[in-house]
Amino acid sequence: MEQLAYTYKTTKPIKEKIHVGVVGSGDLEILLFPTDKAETSVKICTGSDGFGDVWQNVLTRFFERYPITADMVINDFGATPGVVYLRLTQAMEELSDEK
Repeated sequence: MEQLAYTYKTTKPIKEKIHVGVVGSGDLEILLFPTDKAETSVKICTGSDGFGDVWQNVLTRFFERYPITADMVINDFGATPGVVYLRLTQAMEELSDEK
């Protein structure tokens, strides 16, 4: 298992906890937690070692489009970059449904 951590300067704080996905073969879960910080911290636990650059590219693209401010935890079990982006987009859909 590889542990990765990234930080992104962001501008749009979330108000509620969000959970999407499941940890299973070829999938991942994303947990978003509100934070008082002016940045987003991303912690990733992945079963696929050596993909730090790929993770960084996917996350950079995501935060350029959606500058949400949160503490993000991603638990990965071999998801492809397409699945990662899909789950991130699902989290954004959940945020748009916040009450």
